[in-house]
Amino acid sequence: MKGGCAPIPGETYGTLAPTNPRTDNVEEDHLINLALRGYEPVDKFKGLIDNGPVGDPLAPQFHGLFADNRTGVFSHVYALHKWDPSCNCPSPELVTNPEVTVAGLATTPGETIHVPDSGYDIGGGNDVMVLYAGETRLTLKYTREDDIVQGYTLYLENVCVEPGLLALYQSLNAAGRGQLPALTGGQALGRAVGSEIGVAIRDSGTSQDPRSRNSWWIGR
Repeated sequence: MKGGCAPIPGETYGTLAPTNPRTDNVEEDHLINLALRGYEPVDKFKGLIDNGPVGDPLAPQFHGLFADNRTGVFSHVYALHKWDPSCNCPSPELVTNPEVTVAGLATTPGETIHVPDSGYDIGGGNDVMVLYAGETRLTLKYTREDDIVQGYTLYLENVCVEPGLLALYQSLNAAGRGQLPALTGGQALGRAVGSEIGVAIRDSGTSQDPRSRNSWWIGR
């Protein structure tokens, strides 16, 4: 993480009230914190895939992760571990539908990472609320619900969260989640830790393929 955690000059973060603040520890929820599940590299195509017509034209667009709006270079692709409710622990089996659930996108260490813009406004011109923030991962929600049941949930891995944003989340989470950090589309949220960030997304709780051109890379 050397050089990756420098503050981002000029960035400040607002807040919004979630519609249903959680009272449990979200860090221990495998649907919110991908570190609990883990993921493994898989031998699948490292690039954009076409899987039908454009779905939601308002969906978040992943080129917006980068300051230069580039089409991501897929350095690796991964599959999440399934969850075993019998032990409340990750299963050795991997999710196979879709066959890729985490994309490794090439980065330059220290470059800024941004909120992928969408056509949605969850209040005050904001695109997302922060459901979870750790030092090197974020979970963002494109609705006001404090869960993953409806709408898009975006997971970012290997991103050194901007220090002010991390401190804001930690303070609001400790205070009972009556407010959570809110960010606008395109807003910088952290810096790449190394040569790759991880990106995963759910739609109404269901894992999606982050390589999908018709969903997250429209027109690329």
